[in-house]
Order: sequence, then structure tokens, then C-alpha cells
Amino acid sequence: MSSRETLIRIFEYALNQEKTGMSFFKTSLERMGIGAAADAFRRLIREEEEHIRFISRILQDLQSEEDIRIPQVSDVDLESTDYFDERARTEFLQRCIEGSMVPDVTVFNTAWLIERDLSEFYATMAGKTSGKAREALEMLSRWEKGHERFFREFRDILTKRYSEMPWGG
Repeated sequence: MSSRETLIRIFEYALNQEKTGMSFFKTSLERMGIGAAADAFRRLIREEEEHIRFISRILQDLQSEEDIRIPQVSDVDLESTDYFDERARTEFLQRCIEGSMVPDVTVFNTAWLIERDLSEFYATMAGKTSGKAREALEMLSRWEKGHERFFREFRDILTKRYSEMPWGG
């Protein structure tokens, strides 16, 4: 298999994983309803859509046997964000406490695992490639690391609060 075919397979896998993750986030958003927490998930979904467009452009270049063109970093490298402002963070955590937070812990844990797996995949593949493909994979890894930190933080907060809830009378 040629190096171009290998890169095509790497980016096809990446594209499928991004689509799977985005589908999970959309399903999770439906559970959240309205409010600031849902807005944060909508922003995450938009970022995942950008990842999909980014990878799709690379695949088009690889499949047409052109050199990989990576847009200017400023055009695609999404700025780091906490996703939840303080109001959204408070609202979301309060809603979790008022209701059963077990499903929310599960959502954040699953999302964290998805993002962690993707960031590790991108970092590993970047270490096995060079040139523009490496640059693209490193960029994707940085994006996913930001998402991973976000979900891990909320998974940890929710797990801690859940474990401290009084049980029984």
C-alpha cells in the first residue's frame, strides 16, 4: 500500500470517528433541552462540524492526488474555549443536582472517552507521518485535547457530587 493510500485510510477513519462523535453529541443535546448548557453543546457540535469539513478537504486532496492543502491556521484552528461560561456552568450543575445525574455522568464520561481516543489517535498518527499530513493531525489532536479536558472536568465534577449525595432518609 502506498503512503498516499495509507493517509487516505487514516483520514477516512478520522472522518468516520468525527461523524460518530458528532452524532453522540447531537443525541446528548436532545436530552439537555434548552438553556446555557445546551448552548455549550451546540458550540461543540459546530466545532465537530469544522473538524469534519477540515478532514473532508484533506481527503479530497489525497484522493485527487494533489498535495494536501491546509488552510491558514487562523481560518480553522478554533480558539480555545471553556464552552460553559460561569452562568452556564452553574445552571448545568444545578440541574444535574436537582434531577438524577447518573445519565449526565454517563454522557460526560462517554464524551470524554470519545475525545480522548480521538486525540490519542491523531497524536499517534502524527508521529507516523510527516509534512502537511503531520501538521493536520497535530492540529486535530490539539482540538480534541481541548474537548477532552472539557468533558473530563465535568465528568469529574458530576461524579464527585453524585458520590457525595445523601442516600436514604
